Amino acid sequence: MIAFLTVVHVIVCIMLIISILLQSSKGGGMAGMFGGGGSVGGVFGGRGAASFLAKTTMWLGVMLGITTMSIALLSLKTGPKAKSMLQQVSERERQASPADMLPVVPEQPAPQK
Repeated sequence: MIAFLTVVHVIVCIMLIISILLQSSKGGGMAGMFGGGGSVGGVFGGRGAASFLAKTTMWLGVMLGITTMSIALLSLKTGPKAKSMLQQVSERERQASPADMLPVVPEQPAPQK
C-alpha cells in the first residue's frame, strides 16, 4: 500500500510542478516560451486557461497533502522502529565505560634489586 501511495505521490508531484510552471507570470511563464500561451488561450478563452491552471494547481496541492499524510500515517503503523544514527551513537557511548576509552599502557617488568 505504501509503495502504491509513493508512486501516486511522485506522479502528483510531477504534475504539480508542470502545472505551476505552465502558469503565466509577469514574464509569460513557460507556456509562452513553448508557444502554448496562444493555443491554450484559444481553447479556454482569455482568462479560462489561468483559472483552469489555478484550480488544477490547487487540487494537485490538496492531493499532495493527502498522499503525504497517508504515507506518514501508514509508515507509523508498519515496520520496526528504526533508530537514527544519533540514537545509535549515543546508545553505544552510554554502554561503553570511561575505562574503555583510555589508552592501554603495556605492562613493564618490575625493576630487579
